[in-house]
Amino acid sequence: MTNEAAYIEIEELSQKINYYNNQYYQNNESEITDYEFDQLMARLIALENEYPELKKSDSPSQRVGGTITKEFETVTHKYRMLSLANTYSADELRDFDKRVEKGLGGQPYEYICELKFDGVAISLTYKNGVLDTAVTRGDGTKGDNITANARTIKSIPLKVSGDHVPTEFEVRGEVFMPSKVFIELNEQKEAAGEERLANPRNTASGTLKMQDSSIVAARKLDCYLYALLGENIAVNTHEDAIHKIETLGFHVSQTYQKCATIDEVIAYVQKWETQRHELDVETDGIVIKVNSLDQQNELGFTAKNPRWAISYKYKAESALTRLNDVVYQVGRTGSITPVAELEPVLLAGTTVKRASLHNANEIERQDLRIGDYVFVEKGGEIIPKVTGVDLSQRGSNAVPFKYTQSCPACGSELVRYEGEANHYCPNVEACPPQIKGMIEHFIHRKAMDIDSLGEQTIKLLYDKGYLHNVADLYDLTYDQIIELEGFKDLSAQNLLKGIEASKSAPFELLLFGLGIRFVGKTVAEKLAVHFKNMDQLMQATYDELIEVPEIGERIAQSLLAYFAKEENKEIVARLKLAGLQMQIDESQFQRTSDALNAATFVISGVFENHSREELQAMIKDHGGKVVSSISAKLDYLLAGDKMGPAKLEKATKLGIKIISEHDFEVMLSQGI
Repeated sequence: MTNEAAYIEIEELSQKINYYNNQYYQNNESEITDYEFDQLMARLIALENEYPELKKSDSPSQRVGGTITKEFETVTHKYRMLSLANTYSADELRDFDKRVEKGLGGQPYEYICELKFDGVAISLTYKNGVLDTAVTRGDGTKGDNITANARTIKSIPLKVSGDHVPTEFEVRGEVFMPSKVFIELNEQKEAAGEERLANPRNTASGTLKMQDSSIVAARKLDCYLYALLGENIAVNTHEDAIHKIETLGFHVSQTYQKCATIDEVIAYVQKWETQRHELDVETDGIVIKVNSLDQQNELGFTAKNPRWAISYKYKAESALTRLNDVVYQVGRTGSITPVAELEPVLLAGTTVKRASLHNANEIERQDLRIGDYVFVEKGGEIIPKVTGVDLSQRGSNAVPFKYTQSCPACGSELVRYEGEANHYCPNVEACPPQIKGMIEHFIHRKAMDIDSLGEQTIKLLYDKGYLHNVADLYDLTYDQIIELEGFKDLSAQNLLKGIEASKSAPFELLLFGLGIRFVGKTVAEKLAVHFKNMDQLMQATYDELIEVPEIGERIAQSLLAYFAKEENKEIVARLKLAGLQMQIDESQFQRTSDALNAATFVISGVFENHSREELQAMIKDHGGKVVSSISAKLDYLLAGDKMGPAKLEKATKLGIKIISEHDFEVMLSQGI
């Protein structure tokens, strides 16, 4: 293929992909299947890889990510991103209206009302129709340049076209994680034995600051735009601005409304108090703005907030219902979680039948009893929780609740470790939920990544008696698999191929996949890098283990206990015999430099140019180590604003060198 032919095909593919994206996000129409869309994208990426000189910054291939950002550049906003004052009642809204009326001296005015999406504010600047920069709100004056990550969000146009597109303009909006995506992500984390994410807003915020844009792309973030700024943009009202960004192809929520009076505003607020739960995005209030831009300028600002806009915040929703029973779930680590069985009740747009009770301490604190009427709340969380008891409805025959003393799955007597709130089933080798949970953790994509094996197949294999631990996976035969319900020749072959492919997974992923208590992905990596291979790790003493950065007493004791069991030694031996990786591939941990010369750092406080996560990555990438606590062995305390006085006092007392963010940047460039 000639360069000219490649250029023509790339242009045609880009136009098609942009068209289908626009149809999906602007017109809610899917004109082709996901598979057909992916095929178009794959062809475009292949051509751009073959002809890199033809790849443009606004190419749809930017959606898949792949850029690694070690540091996020700080950018000063051209127009400040101000926060809004909050109101919580109709009376407070009427007070706001009186201030607007007074400020405008009796002029007629109107409002625009919009839902307040619970996400992350973002500013997008376009130059000559192409996305130039994407910046977070930050402190309102300066934010982080997250352009590479923003490009992966499919509802953010990489290029806009049409009549009268300003040479340079800025649009603002809210990046969010759709509720369905958040629920799916939490289900994946739970299957991997990882801690569930708290809520969609925090998850969206953390995702936008990830260094690998391909991971951001996989998180399926979305974005609603609601403001237009710039010179010569030819709009007189906020409503005009919304219509303008709609015509430019931006994703605008069709929930906004123009209101002539404050009574109409209050009616809008009341309408969406319940109707908002039908949306696939978390909302926490309403934003009310004076519509006329000239009147906005006339009203001006206080020191912190615009006088022409205000936010109405909805209270966390709560419902009262009967506690019918308490059941117990067993996690892969043996942790027992109590769950309230409730009389079904409508809450925040969904029917709630179950709610979290957290642990025995929480049940005791609330003095819960079967038959009580309890308050259930979502309050921005996806998982409902019991928040209290209506004692006025408690029956005279209600008896104090007794927490179970035995495992609901295998009957073993529960244990409670010192300093922990949860109860545990100690029967690791024979408790069915623990066995299946450990295998599910082992095969997860962040561990051994056996994608042709899922929860249901594990259950079938366990029920047949073919799986008792993770080593049994590598003894499975075609004849055993083909007899399972739903399996045919191709699916059986794919499963065997997936298991075989997992043998090449890196040692640190195998170590994480074993599911040793307190050994998460990061800890597994640190252990692998330090001990190099499984044999040395298994032979390590307590003193040798706690010499590893970030490995404290709890992790060391857990490792010693795990490798002390003959059953676990046998599992490791069988995995080794099956051909799994038992030593580190050190080439993947090559660093940018050794400027920090293995020095140890504690990071504390808030920093101007970098987040704490970024600083941690920079230290590691330049040969340093990050630890969590201050001791005499520490080399440096990297101190930011609002650092806790206790850490500062301890570091001073021990003679630890305290450095600023600027000192650290100099250290990176000049070395220690």
